[in-house]
Amino acid sequence: MATEFLPSPTRRKDLIDALARPHLYDIVVIGGGATGLGVALDAAARGFSVVLVESHDFAKGTSSRATKLVHGGVRYLAQGNISLVREALHERSTLLANAPHLAQPLPFVMPSYKFWEAPFYGVGLKIYDALAGKDGLGNTEFMNRAETLAHLPTLQPQGLKGGVKYWDGQFDDARLALALARTAARHGALLVNYCAATRLIHEDGKVVGLWVEDQETGHTHELRAGCVVNATGVWVDRLRLQDGQAIGRETKPMVAPSQGVHIVVDREFLPTDHALLIPKTADGRVLFAVPWLGKTILGTTDTPRRDLAREPLPFRREVDFILRESARYLSRAPGPADIRSIWVGLRPLVKPADEDAGNTRALSREHTVLVSKSGLVTVTGGKWTTYRAMAEDVLDKCFSANLLAPRKGIPTDHLKLVGARASSVKISDPPGLHLYGSEADAVRALSGADRELGGGLTEAMVRFGARYEYARTVEDLLARRSRLLFLDAALARELAPEVAAVLQQENCTNPQLAPFLALCGQYLSLPA
Repeated sequence: MATEFLPSPTRRKDLIDALARPHLYDIVVIGGGATGLGVALDAAARGFSVVLVESHDFAKGTSSRATKLVHGGVRYLAQGNISLVREALHERSTLLANAPHLAQPLPFVMPSYKFWEAPFYGVGLKIYDALAGKDGLGNTEFMNRAETLAHLPTLQPQGLKGGVKYWDGQFDDARLALALARTAARHGALLVNYCAATRLIHEDGKVVGLWVEDQETGHTHELRAGCVVNATGVWVDRLRLQDGQAIGRETKPMVAPSQGVHIVVDREFLPTDHALLIPKTADGRVLFAVPWLGKTILGTTDTPRRDLAREPLPFRREVDFILRESARYLSRAPGPADIRSIWVGLRPLVKPADEDAGNTRALSREHTVLVSKSGLVTVTGGKWTTYRAMAEDVLDKCFSANLLAPRKGIPTDHLKLVGARASSVKISDPPGLHLYGSEADAVRALSGADRELGGGLTEAMVRFGARYEYARTVEDLLARRSRLLFLDAALARELAPEVAAVLQQENCTNPQLAPFLALCGQYLSLPA
């Protein structure tokens, strides 16, 4: 049986006091998304001294805006990228085992409206099964028309011939990021959100640390480390440019950002625990309809984006595309009035030197790790499913560049994350205490455990977020500790004042209520 731990406090003053103490770290990680948190955990598990800083909240950017799928990448199989698919399938299995309360298997149904579609796609999915081997989650099945409709009861029946069922996984991305952060802290890492890296420190042409600024107080702190890792996702080029200027070398951008838009509607439009996958829509893109936390996610798009806003806005054509394609495949199609939330994520796709960034669909989701002449380590690209393998690659690159002395430590492939406990409740079911896994009793023990604010969120969960999960603002609570902003932005807006009041009781002196109310409006508004 796994050892049970009491939750560790994340008191802001303690974190900042620790950050202010002079210390030569083995490694400092910049960026608190999936990649940076994975690196921090891997390094801490090996016994290195680690500090990670994040300018906003953990998973504020791309890592909370995924399509919520833990997958091997069927589309990359079609591109012939067997090695990427094989690695992702193995990592899919590892992730589901290490965080069973937050990541679980999910059956997908691919309907066929032409006689050739089921055998064509089915053969590819059988190869997908074969590549998974012992890491497989279930066998691909060919289904007739009646079986397909039984799994997807609101699927458009006209012209339906049958379908193919296969297996991948789904997860709660923001809460998984939080579990990574807290597991890294359990292994000795210092992680501080709302602490921005402002300037790299170079000595004799080598990067030896950085200056950071506490976003709550404006105070600055100097961090020194033998190895500095730039894991800031779509923003990695900002630090790379700064590094290049400091050592007199030209630096070309390596990221071609792609925007993915997701629309959330009620489960009545697809009342099932199976996901719908359309592999090729009218313009060749993929369409998903995924059951998640009591709602249905429709998406996603893949649109080049040159500006890097923290809260990117959807284009109207993207929303129209999702609604239009959904109407082709659902017997009762959602319209604009049915949208509960619209959210946008930026994907850090790596741009080859000779690649025109105009077509991000052609770019790979493989990650890249670079070490500059100064020793700055940059990692970007990849996807959530392979975060752990990416972290291992980063550490290996640090070793080969003599920035760190190799250590094995605790292998992360069998390292259970905070809260890990198998659950009989599905990720597709409405949110609740089950998402806390083995820490559910600790949440129940707090004041307000019997007072539900709405949407499965209790007062005790807010207190737990403030005390043990690094939460500082209303947005932290309602967007990432709870996922209500992503599920039902109107309900999140309604609950925000109560959440702010509880946060203030928990010494979060500036819960940022007004900015969050404005953000809710953005998640509810159709673009012009």
